[in-house]
Amino acid sequence: MKNYFHKMRGGGKCPKRVRLSEILWSWVGSFSGVLAVAYLSSRFMEPKDLTLVIGSFGASAVLIYAAIRSPLAQPWNLLGGHFFSALVGVTCFKFFQPQWLAAAMGVSLAIVLMHTLKCLHPPGGATALIAVLGGPKIHALGYLYAVIPAGLGAVIMLGIALIINNMAKERSYPEYWF
Repeated sequence: MKNYFHKMRGGGKCPKRVRLSEILWSWVGSFSGVLAVAYLSSRFMEPKDLTLVIGSFGASAVLIYAAIRSPLAQPWNLLGGHFFSALVGVTCFKFFQPQWLAAAMGVSLAIVLMHTLKCLHPPGGATALIAVLGGPKIHALGYLYAVIPAGLGAVIMLGIALIINNMAKERSYPEYWF
């Protein structure tokens, strides 16, 4: 039992601060990516009662614009993580009740599927959860939710990440595609 609690102390060193230029590029990327998705949503999707913005994209922005070397931030992880987690979330919403059970099943099964498909992307868990807990607008999308907003929004953010992350001489994205 002592060993169990001993592991909770941590033992690694706190990471070093990043350079100011890295912070600025992270800001430019995240601002541009979220702006593009939000603008396109308001301009083209919302008049059709669709949305292109989901909350999990905020967490994706942290990964693909600020932690660009992380395995969790690579294109397959971003795209597969959102798309497959959305499918799992919608399926759990349709087949599990009560909603709290569907929420737990959605997130945990999304993690299993992302692991299996080697596309682990932590915001994907939130994408699955949004499919279950989202309002009537999200629920009305059904499996289209995996395409719009989860898939298309992720593709747009990836496009911005490819452009912005490679503008700086010291940055390179992606590390790998699959």
